[in-house]
Amino acid sequence: MPLSMIRAGEPGTVKKVGGREETRRFLENLGFVAGSDVTVISEINGNIIVNVKDSRVAIGKDMANKILV
Repeated sequence: MPLSMIRAGEPGTVKKVGGREETRRFLENLGFVAGSDVTVISEINGNIIVNVKDSRVAIGKDMANKILV
């Protein structure tokens, strides 16, 4: 399921990162690689704050839909 479907406080593991090559590269540089653990911290106005690799990252809902957990 996409990352945008996970509720706040729920952990998950990245299975696949989709989208165009440049989008995948951008998300992988943020730490969203297959096998990495992610936890959704909160969702505010369609923006999702995620804890990934000991860092907090804010991404839009469209980007979160490309990350499958």
